[in-house]
Amino acid sequence: MFVKTGDKVKVIAGKDKGKEGIVLSVNVKKNRVVVKGVNTIKKHQKPSQTNANGGVVESEGSIHASNVKVIAKSESKKETKK
Repeated sequence: MFVKTGDKVKVIAGKDKGKEGIVLSVNVKKNRVVVKGVNTIKKHQKPSQTNANGGVVESEGSIHASNVKVIAKSESKKETKK
């Protein structure tokens, strides 16, 4: 896949077109990526023993890899020796 975790990408299609963010995770089997600040989803949580108040939790959803364009590669990649 052309996108790696840590790359800076720009959304080129969909409801978040034009937004930029950093790739948080990549799902190679489904060809989807999770980008920070893009495709935010609100999930309603019931009160439980672990979360006493409940409420609304926002998180990023995945988008298809064909809808993003790499702007800058991450610098954390290792260089190979020949």
